[in-house]
Amino acid sequence: MAFRGSLAEPGGRNAAWFDSVIFDHSFFRVLWDNFATVIPGKLYRCNHPTPARLARYQRRYGIRTLINLRGHRQCGSDALSRDAAEKLGIIHIDMAFESRGAPHRDRILRFAEIYRTLQTPALMHCKSGADRAGLASGLALIFEGGSAADALAQLSLRYGHFSKSRTGILDAFFRLYARDAEGRIPFLDWVATEYDEEALRATFKASGLSSFITDRVLVRE
Repeated sequence: MAFRGSLAEPGGRNAAWFDSVIFDHSFFRVLWDNFATVIPGKLYRCNHPTPARLARYQRRYGIRTLINLRGHRQCGSDALSRDAAEKLGIIHIDMAFESRGAPHRDRILRFAEIYRTLQTPALMHCKSGADRAGLASGLALIFEGGSAADALAQLSLRYGHFSKSRTGILDAFFRLYARDAEGRIPFLDWVATEYDEEALRATFKASGLSSFITDRVLVRE
């Protein structure tokens, strides 16, 4: 089921909440907000925030930009957070990443451009705040001069990330950079000229059990 209505319609907000809680599994996110600091005073990460949580983050951290790593979706969670950002005067940016595929070159480069002109403090979210939020946080740290090891620390069980599942291809991406290019060529130059998505996809192997947990038990995107 997808929420395709408008929050302005009679019953629209209730329908959005129903879709968010039941079909987008936001009842999990009521219990676990998964909020963390990536760069103090500049960049934060979390799972998909409710309107109340977004307002709380703005009051506490001065959030000026919300980056939606899920991309624009027809679901109640998207409609509610998009509406909340507008009411709070927060810039909303759609920057979709995948969680189970080799990171796309063009999306990394687009994210780099977004990051270069970002109005901060900024908050990034995906659905669970584990995989795509970890990828984007790792990329941001590298943009700031950090290492592949710094980036990999953003993909950890602390955030609910399972490196042995299909989402472990995100870890493999940073390990590939560390092995083939770190210290030899700037990261974005490597992405633009040497990084091979197809080769990474072909060589990565996931654990069936870990993938079952993330895909079926935790119902990750």
